[in-house]
Amino acid sequence: MHTTRILALAIVITSAGLSAQTVGAPWTTPTQTEVDAIYPDIEALYMDLHRNPELAFQETRTAAVLAARVKALGFEVATAVGRTGIVAVLRNGAGPTVMLRTELDALPVEEKTGLPFASSLVAKNAAGQMVPVMHACGHDLHMAAWAGTARLMAQHRDRWRGTLVMVGQPAEEGGGGASAMLNDGLFTRFPRPDFALSLHDDDTMPAGTIGYHPGFFRAMSDSVTITVYGRGGHAAMPHNTIDPVVLAARIVLSLQTIVARENNPLDPAVITVGSIHGGTKSNIIPNEVKLQLTVRSYKPEVREHLIAAIERIAKAESAAALAPKEPLVKVVESTKATYNDPALTERVGKVLRAALGDDNVLQPAPEMGAEDFSEFVGAGVPGVYLWVGAVAPARIEAAKAGGPPLPTTHSSLFAPDREPTLRTAVLAETLAALELIGGK
Repeated sequence: MHTTRILALAIVITSAGLSAQTVGAPWTTPTQTEVDAIYPDIEALYMDLHRNPELAFQETRTAAVLAARVKALGFEVATAVGRTGIVAVLRNGAGPTVMLRTELDALPVEEKTGLPFASSLVAKNAAGQMVPVMHACGHDLHMAAWAGTARLMAQHRDRWRGTLVMVGQPAEEGGGGASAMLNDGLFTRFPRPDFALSLHDDDTMPAGTIGYHPGFFRAMSDSVTITVYGRGGHAAMPHNTIDPVVLAARIVLSLQTIVARENNPLDPAVITVGSIHGGTKSNIIPNEVKLQLTVRSYKPEVREHLIAAIERIAKAESAAALAPKEPLVKVVESTKATYNDPALTERVGKVLRAALGDDNVLQPAPEMGAEDFSEFVGAGVPGVYLWVGAVAPARIEAAKAGGPPLPTTHSSLFAPDREPTLRTAVLAETLAALELIGGK
């Protein structure tokens, strides 16, 4: 898959106190043999994590599995950082400090992949509801690649100098986990990184490829709730009620005009109503209905307009329906836009192209998905966020020819093309880490 630029290295496992030892020839490119040697173990970890997913801020087993692995490699390990996060530090002499971050949490999705190691777990969510749980976004693959990178870096620490900080972050889905770790002293209790690195699988790119994009790459995100109020009663006598279900439906339709008619088409924006909850029975009109929205944008002024317009429309529709009180509109979670430091990203991109070949390193366009990796960058640490292709090329070609559509992340059918995706993720993350730790 790539051209080896150095001789194969002997695997040397040493203690964390190696800093005084003479450094051998710089280790810039892992060999295929080195990746092959660890692959069966990393694949087994991936399957185990996929079979045992955990929801946000419940990732106790997941964190324990990863913590035990990096501790065995000689890392100093702290647990329960930001509630359920882990931080593992490998101090290896004078040099830059590089942070490699992975996500621990899964999604409330019922798996339908048919994989022999599919999840069948059900867990209680934050609202107390029992929901199915699945790694439908690839966090299991990210964790396995992270563990593979940690192992390669530890085995070859005689060939590099610096400090490696491995971060297992809880609650990426919906946001909150990165902020929780920062608030718990991630950059004060532990070595503050000079650079931060993370990656994510992609449901449109061929397995075996890597994607990067300098500058803004992922949108800022706001989770907004709207609670509308009515006057409940018998469904057979709606004239004696003020129906919040109908009111909620009007609001959903009216919200579509914000992006379509109020926003400059050249400024990316998304408003999606992801859930509506209200009522208990078909013949009862409830007293209230709750809507949950995701709002995506890149510019702060666009964000402000979108949120103000949501509140304006919700209040206007409530007034038109003679609702007994104004709706409650609340921004419950916010995530910054993800920004890839341009110079740093191009530096990493050059190394990836040299190792993987130009045809296997892509530059996809920015998307409206959000990532709270941006919180680390927002705290003043230059970052690089990579995409890893996760789809068998034959499936992509079949979909283009009118065949079955490709399952997206967050789908009950999503499953990466396991072996080439995982191998490429380990290789790319290790290459990027070595480049960043190679100097400022």
